[in-house]
Amino acid sequence: MPGLKPEDISIDITGDTLTIKGESKAEQEVKREEYLYQERRYGAFSRSVVLPGGMKSDKADATMEDGVLTLTIPKAEEIKPKAIKVKAKEKK
Repeated sequence: MPGLKPEDISIDITGDTLTIKGESKAEQEVKREEYLYQERRYGAFSRSVVLPGGMKSDKADATMEDGVLTLTIPKAEEIKPKAIKVKAKEKK
């Protein structure tokens, strides 16, 4: 996400859907004696991805360095099957 600041990015996890939204705003102005040059760029984007089951979304973490957004969502521990022992009922 080159050109964006961390405060320009919004990350939401609702249920099993991850949504990343951002807005780019850039202005450039060059003044010379003969002319004035102005350029404005604006744009918004939004992407949604369905996450696999078993994610701990409450422990998600996002970092941004040199325009690269890294989102870390830990997996939940696997649910181990519980063995239930069958007991014989005694006859009276």
